[in-house]
Amino acid sequence: MMVTRFGISRGVSPREPLTNVAEMATLIDDLGFEHIWYIDHQLGMKDIYATMNVTAMATKKLQIGTAVTNLKTRHPSVTACGHAAVDELSNGRAMVGLGAGWVAVNSIGQRPSKISELREGILALKGMFRGEEVEIDGHKMHFAMADRQIPIYLAVTQPRILKLAGEVADGAILMGAADVDLINWQLEYIYEGLKAAGRDRSEIDIDFMCTTSVRDNQKDALDDVRSWAATQAATFTEWKEIPPGWEKYKKLWDDVMANYHFEKHLSLHAGHQDVVTDEWTQTVAIAGDVDYCVGRIKEITDNCDIDRITFPLHSGGRRQRLETFANEVIPRVTGKK
Repeated sequence: MMVTRFGISRGVSPREPLTNVAEMATLIDDLGFEHIWYIDHQLGMKDIYATMNVTAMATKKLQIGTAVTNLKTRHPSVTACGHAAVDELSNGRAMVGLGAGWVAVNSIGQRPSKISELREGILALKGMFRGEEVEIDGHKMHFAMADRQIPIYLAVTQPRILKLAGEVADGAILMGAADVDLINWQLEYIYEGLKAAGRDRSEIDIDFMCTTSVRDNQKDALDDVRSWAATQAATFTEWKEIPPGWEKYKKLWDDVMANYHFEKHLSLHAGHQDVVTDEWTQTVAIAGDVDYCVGRIKEITDNCDIDRITFPLHSGGRRQRLETFANEVIPRVTGKK
């Protein structure tokens, strides 16, 4: 299907001044991107709500959200309050991106949310945004800042959470790999959830997280996305159902996880990235020149039922990366160039 909506995902590293956030967000807005997701990692990146509020005040059109926050480090009432402030400052452009929790949770010795806890959290957030009394862990509460039903996206990879998104979420942030067969395997579980809840496909917005580096030198491009590929390998060790044909990568996943350092999550200097192969990196991400990247992205948009694409923004030459996406990649993917 034709995809015409594109956004950016990024984190704000400890070395980056928050004053830079506004400048970068303005550029992303001016280049015509639809949305921006920010990573919520309390030990490794700048505060998520300060970041989103700065972005809200610096932009005019960008939708702004967390990709992703969780129910362990952020109680649903805290998430509701923080996003309501972003929504007010942005005149209704906030989104909630919620996940089970991985690096932000594991790095403080807690466990990710269960499916039942995610369901309860999503329904509680929806109730709070509607101004209803909700009950969480047996405690009743009312959210005083309710103003709008802020959309809730669920970050999804495995079958049970994919089904949950289909049942209760406004959107799904589809993660895993830039692989047509895997994406379509995942989509079937979202469809199952929609059917179980009596919902129509139009009631969920599917956002594919498409990690891409556009460089003339493919080795440089692969090195850009290798850390992200290592993170994906580590998360695959927790998959309870391995997708068809992916069993061959199990040893690689285990090797990466054995060397994984949560405090260096997605860092280009992380030692765990050295374990991943070029084959794995190119399977889960897209790395190459403009022609190669456009071809891989179009393969996905032509064969997968997704509504929009998010490109994670890598460090180093970020302005040029954004301009390449906006001026060279997206127009060719959409047929406008």
